[in-house]
Amino acid sequence: MRASAVLILASRSPRRKQLLAEAGIGYRTVPSRIEEVSSYRRPDLIVRELAYKKALSVALRHPGSPVLGSDTLVYCKGRVLGKPDGHADALRLLRLQNGSWQSVHTGVALIWLEKGLFLAGGEVSRCKARRLPETELRALASKHHDKAGAYAVQDKDDMFVERIEGRFDTVVGLPMNLVKKFMRKAGLD
Repeated sequence: MRASAVLILASRSPRRKQLLAEAGIGYRTVPSRIEEVSSYRRPDLIVRELAYKKALSVALRHPGSPVLGSDTLVYCKGRVLGKPDGHADALRLLRLQNGSWQSVHTGVALIWLEKGLFLAGGEVSRCKARRLPETELRALASKHHDKAGAYAVQDKDDMFVERIEGRFDTVVGLPMNLVKKFMRKAGLD
């Protein structure tokens, strides 16, 4: 018998909500309140750990429900780039990435305590940033303080990314191939 429990998304991200809705996956939102700090240095491990922590923090309050957590970061020139801390930091991040390739890592975790289910994984895509003049970087730096790397590929007005190799939804912040795989393992409709 297939489970009919409602998935909980441990995130406020409108982009993650949109990806779930577009896939026809019913959910409700209970944002996690964890501090986004990791002891790892490798980007693939950082995002998996933070996705897991986010899901677990919500699952502990809702043990009867499946909880989905996710985390995204950008890795460029040997540096982990998270969300900017204001305009000056966003400009610094954009200058670092300007005209360069970077990898975007997204971790996903599905935890359902009542069923003893703990799943975690990650995806990586590569992005090539356009070389933009300083005036355009300054304008862009004021737009996306809530996104890793300070840019948004899903924003039609954000022309920072020139090319993507890999999954677009990984860059947006929720690789739906992993979500669907984990939901099948959990027996969710």
